[in-house]
Amino acid sequence: MATLKEILTRRPVAATIRLTVPAGAAKPGPPVGPALGQYRLNLMAFCKDFNARTQKYKAETPMAVTITAFTDNTFEFTVKSPSVTWYLKKAAGIENGSGRPGHVNASTITVKHVYEIAKIKQSDPYCQYMSLESISKSIIGTANSMGIKVQKELD
Repeated sequence: MATLKEILTRRPVAATIRLTVPAGAAKPGPPVGPALGQYRLNLMAFCKDFNARTQKYKAETPMAVTITAFTDNTFEFTVKSPSVTWYLKKAAGIENGSGRPGHVNASTITVKHVYEIAKIKQSDPYCQYMSLESISKSIIGTANSMGIKVQKELD
């Protein structure tokens, strides 16, 4: 339960904005500009902070960002690691998944790839309390739905 001090210091939320922005490449133009501009948020402050937080990632890596806009024109944002599907496509070396998953395999990856992706995803806020095994099972399910076969070792 929230304390009285927390309740009194809460700021009213105007909106929650979800965007996918390339790492280190946020600029005031689309898609960032129109999304933040309608809530009168400081575009340059967001771009500088986002680019600073994502500089450790390779350029053009799609980063999911959730921005909480408050009514006093301030904001907070959290950056998540890239999606599992993006990592799976990179590991498999493909552009798109299979058009007919379960019937046609798009590519093959190893359990080692799945483990590496799970280690990265464990740092996400929503996955930090999940076991590595359960994250790996989820990744294998995603791979199966994309038509990517998971093997113990590549021959």
